[in-house]
Parts: sequence; structure tokens; C-alpha cells
Amino acid sequence: MCGGFTCSKNALIALNVLYVVVASILISVAVYGQASSLVTNLPIVGGILACGVFLILISLLGLAGAVKHHQVMLFFYMVILFLLFLVQFSVACACLAVNSDQQEMLAQQGWNKVNMDVKEQVQERFQCCGFQDRLIPANGTADYPSCDIVDRICCKNMVISPHCQCEPCMETLKERIDYAFKLCGGIGLFFSFTEFLGVWLTVRYRNQKDPRANPSAFL
Repeated sequence: MCGGFTCSKNALIALNVLYVVVASILISVAVYGQASSLVTNLPIVGGILACGVFLILISLLGLAGAVKHHQVMLFFYMVILFLLFLVQFSVACACLAVNSDQQEMLAQQGWNKVNMDVKEQVQERFQCCGFQDRLIPANGTADYPSCDIVDRICCKNMVISPHCQCEPCMETLKERIDYAFKLCGGIGLFFSFTEFLGVWLTVRYRNQKDPRANPSAFL
């Protein structure tokens, strides 16, 4: 039965190696996103990079504690991992519980915060114009990019007219936004349970006696 000291140690090491791989993927995605012309200016790139760096640091702490059976390292690793589990589990549940109206509100806030270059890139990439409608407020200037280019793409060789226009971006991106929320929520929920497994393994491993250690050593 896999319940001894060596098994717990190897399981904890394997879990942290998995975290290192995931963190490396996150950092690679952030670097690729920073180099991509589509998401160069999006703040989410910095957030992904920060999550990757934080996760890899926590994983290294867990690896060091597991290899050395270091009580202090394992304690701090356990506490930080449990707090991370609570945060990630809450965020994942929130992503899965967001309805269409809340998704639209969050998307509107994100659209309002990005600059005109990003809006133009989104319009050209998804062939849409504006966010909820094509109307430009009286005080809207630089924050509202022109729709002429995307209208030509949507209409191709047809004459530009009120009957030939690109749809608003919210209509085009609605399904993608919903899919993104559900995907993020599902992945976050899955990894939150792996973090809970890591906490359980750490508690179990800390309370087990190393058969090669001095019997009189503090455990």
C-alpha cells in the first residue's frame, strides 16, 4: 500500500514538478503574448507572468521542503498553498457563476480601459465595429476608432452602405467570452483541488518519520 514515508515524499515531489511545468507554460504564454501584436498592451499579460513566477517559487519551496523533509519549509509551503487554494477556488466558482449580463458588464469595462490601438486590433481581428453599437458619442474622438477598415473587410467588394456593416463586437465575442469564463473556471477548479491534494500530502508527509533519520530527532 502506498502510504509510507517514501511514497508520500515522491508524490509531493511529483506534484511540485507538475506545478513547475504549469508555471513554465504560464511564463511562456506571457512571453509569447508580450511579443504578439494582438495582446501587447493588455494588462492580463503581466498578470499571467506574475502568476507563473509566483507558482514556480512556491513549487521550488515545496520541492526543497520535500527533498529535505524540512519542517519549517513544509509548514510555510502548506500555509501558502492552502491560502492559494481558497483564493483560486473562490475565483473559479465566481467564473462559473457569472451570467451573461455580468459577462457583458465586465467586457464593457475592459473595452473602456484599453487604448484605441487595441480596439482597432480587436475590430480587425474579429471583423466587428464598436462594442455594443456603432454609435459614437458627441464627445467621442480618439477613444472610438473608425469602422471604415473593418466595414470594407466585412463587405469585401460590395459598396459600403448602411445595409452592409460589421456587427458590434459584443455580438461577435459573446460566445467566446462565455467559453473563456467557463474554461477558466473549470481549469481553476481542477487546479484548486490539486492544491488541496498538495496540502493534504504535506500534512501527511510532515507527520511521518524518516526511517533513515536519527530516532531521537525532532519530528
